[in-house]
Amino acid sequence: MTVPTEAGAEASTDGGSPADNQPPPAHGAPAISPAGPSVMTPAAAAAAPARAGAATTRARRPPAELPFTFADAALAVAIGEERGEPAWLREDRAAAAADFARLPVESNELYTSYVDFRTADLFGARPFLRGADAPAAGVDSPLPEGAAGVIELRDDLVVRIALEPGLVARGVVLETLGAAIARDATGIRDALLTTPLPTNEKLAALSRGFWSQGIHLHVPDGVQVERPILLRWAAGTPERALIGRTIIRLGNDASASVIEDQVAPGPAIACAVGEPVPQGLVGATTEIHLGAGATLSLASIQDLPLSTTLLHQRAATLGRGAVLKLALAQLGGRVVRSRIDNRLMGQGSSVEQVEIVFGGTDQLFDLTSYTRHVGENTTGNLLSKAVLGLGSRAYIKGLISIEQTARGTDSFLGEFGMILDRKSRSVTIPSLEIDQPDCKRAAHASSVGPIDPSQLFYLESRGITPDEARKFITLGFLEPVVARVPLESERERLWGLLEAKWAHRRDEDASAA
Repeated sequence: MTVPTEAGAEASTDGGSPADNQPPPAHGAPAISPAGPSVMTPAAAAAAPARAGAATTRARRPPAELPFTFADAALAVAIGEERGEPAWLREDRAAAAADFARLPVESNELYTSYVDFRTADLFGARPFLRGADAPAAGVDSPLPEGAAGVIELRDDLVVRIALEPGLVARGVVLETLGAAIARDATGIRDALLTTPLPTNEKLAALSRGFWSQGIHLHVPDGVQVERPILLRWAAGTPERALIGRTIIRLGNDASASVIEDQVAPGPAIACAVGEPVPQGLVGATTEIHLGAGATLSLASIQDLPLSTTLLHQRAATLGRGAVLKLALAQLGGRVVRSRIDNRLMGQGSSVEQVEIVFGGTDQLFDLTSYTRHVGENTTGNLLSKAVLGLGSRAYIKGLISIEQTARGTDSFLGEFGMILDRKSRSVTIPSLEIDQPDCKRAAHASSVGPIDPSQLFYLESRGITPDEARKFITLGFLEPVVARVPLESERERLWGLLEAKWAHRRDEDASAA
């Protein structure tokens, strides 16, 4: 069962694409000096200017056409050779490159009309080939206050890695994927090859075939990590493409809390009025393997530069009695395409997922969530909320699948949008596929609309100004994710980012008036 809910300044009901009437992208953004020590094959280096030049001749692209062309079989081979990878990994890269070439951008026909990359221009973006495996010699790597571990990457460089000595002694591992392969290629092989990423997803194949940097976190059986571990990616350098993977493995009865930060790699590029802003690409995965009785709490704060296109795939496989808690905040990026796949395989496993969006100036958020109930007595509680202003758009799609084996399933999917102005738009499409009628609950809900006038009236009647009342209602609408961030400094940072987004919208409205 599918119930689309749509609202916006010009919400159409004629079945046309939501991308209609959007301006075509600017092409031919000037190149800038790249960051990092990466190299390119001669073929790739020669092709990059040609591709950028070819892009300038296109007046308009189809909405679903990817805005880059560097990802081909030759690049997958070049990355494997540059990194000196084992044969099994190079074979996996080649297979993934073939999948990337043949698969459509959107495999679900229900969602194809919501794909729109036309504001992204990455034809001049050059991929990194080989990421660093460790920080530079002599670099101090202190732990953030309140954290048990940290790994911080800037594009393909390693800024710092640190882990509490007590956790190291108990077998916890926090490292780059390159270091994991060098240390124990056989041990990491299953995690790389037996991935929970969907096999029919083109952008998952992008990361499998072309990753150059990655993170590996392993918590052995029975180990409880009391304090959060921080994984920070500083990415989005203009005219560069960073493709990475994050693999998180928790053994039986293990537990951990993880904070995933995605931030800008440096100050924004200053451009003259009317000059196109150079754009960058970040392709990422978060691949989660939870053993029987394992518990993982993961909070993610995405605040990438507004010139960045983000393609993020999150996928998790849950064993018997495993618990996954996701709290995701989407704030940055020019075009953000995110997909989450949860597979509840083990009896009694559960997922609790909350995702929020705060959209500003012409941002586009394309979010899809798939939750597949396979084991008996599994539980899913999935909630997505979007606040949209200044011409931003959000397409929020979700599907709960209950297989014949999933007796006793209890699952709920809610998708809700708040529209702050007539230029912005939101579409919500919650869906259910039920093959097992013996369910405790299988339900969905959705709504899209402006701020409730009765709530405004209530607050204003108690002496609160109209602007402050709107702010309280908006930030309160997004608060569920803030409360789930386990590190106080990160919780305060997220709250500050939400406050800043509100202030920017207020200032833009004042300028327009």
